[in-house]
Amino acid sequence: MIGLVLAAGAGRRLRPYTDTLPKALVPVGRPGGAEAATTVLDLTLGNFAEVGLTDAAVVIGYRGEAVIERQAELEKKYGVKLHLVHNDKAEEWNNAYSLWCARDVLTEGVILANGDTVHPASVERTLLSARGNGQRIILALDTVKQLADEEMKVVTADGKGVRRITKLMDPAEATGEYIGVTLIESEAAAALADALKATYERDPQLYYEDGYQELVNRGFQVDTAAIGEVSWVEIDNHDDLKRAREIACLY
Repeated sequence: MIGLVLAAGAGRRLRPYTDTLPKALVPVGRPGGAEAATTVLDLTLGNFAEVGLTDAAVVIGYRGEAVIERQAELEKKYGVKLHLVHNDKAEEWNNAYSLWCARDVLTEGVILANGDTVHPASVERTLLSARGNGQRIILALDTVKQLADEEMKVVTADGKGVRRITKLMDPAEATGEYIGVTLIESEAAAALADALKATYERDPQLYYEDGYQELVNRGFQVDTAAIGEVSWVEIDNHDDLKRAREIACLY
């Protein structure tokens, strides 16, 4: 099993940082501190290393040259060999296509992490501990957080896994929020790649979570693992970035 990070997005709501950087390389360390240059990609690779992953793929697109420039440094710092996957439509299409670009990597079995989610390594450990009962895809689920309209909400059913995953849902109906980290076993790779292809061909602006819904609609069981009371944040805007800087120093 290897790590996989989606780091192709432009993150326009984080300008001016993202004028020259992909969102995954926006600094989340406290300004002026010793870790000021720490990024989401740094934190995620550190998590991968902490749980014993020695290889990781990074999907790059918008300002991908910034990741290429840091590749050797990141490999040395975290002891993780990086493989870069190019998304040729990163500025045009949404991330269902971005994950599909990494379809060959999925055959290795991966822990997938969004390039804008600050979270502790306990999330990866939770997913790895949940393996072993025939699950092929396991989503990290926050069942504690108070939900609102923007969150990627999930409805589960006992013994049947995910029933719905979408932002377009009454928060009161949801079991919890998908935090952007998934364990994908190698045997799920072909089915997921096909579902992602169908998803972006239907609408290039769809999310890879819509690909998960496509799988569920086809009768494929997608499971979840609750992460407990964990401080984490998805960075969409400057308020989220401020919160990320508060959280990052904890880990």
